[in-house]
Amino acid sequence: MEHQKNFDKDPKEKEFVEKLVTLNRTCKTVKGGRRMSFSALTVVGDGKGRVGYGLGKANDVSEAIKKSIDRAKRNLVVIPMKNGTLPHEIIGKYKSSEVLLMPACSGTGIIAGGTVRAIMDAAGATDVQSKSLGSNSAVNVVRATFDAISKLMDAKKVAANRGKTLDELWG
Repeated sequence: MEHQKNFDKDPKEKEFVEKLVTLNRTCKTVKGGRRMSFSALTVVGDGKGRVGYGLGKANDVSEAIKKSIDRAKRNLVVIPMKNGTLPHEIIGKYKSSEVLLMPACSGTGIIAGGTVRAIMDAAGATDVQSKSLGSNSAVNVVRATFDAISKLMDAKKVAANRGKTLDELWG
């Protein structure tokens, strides 16, 4: 039985957690009627701190999702996490959306809206608080969250910039 489970899924597929954030349908009226088009926003993560997002557009839902997952895998970034939470508070901005990300005590869980929760789940964070400010457009909130992630500082980098060791920094 265990051997069958290994053959069912490819090891490469199991490496990433894929989450569909939004699926949007748009119509274009042409001479013969309405032409449907779909856009999919997905978040992909490995559960160990790497996460990425992708936006795919196509005339078919499955094709749009496939494109967005491929783009997300190409745009992976690393979140510096410590014990399943963030190192410090940060605000990310994109257009009129703002996202406030805060570290939380262990056992708190992920307190976040749908889009930010998908990103933190895919990244493997266990304890994070967040607040979405301004526009609630899913694409803009995702980009604001990734802006915040890009601004996060790792403890090792801060210590190196100050010319101190980690022990001196933490006391």
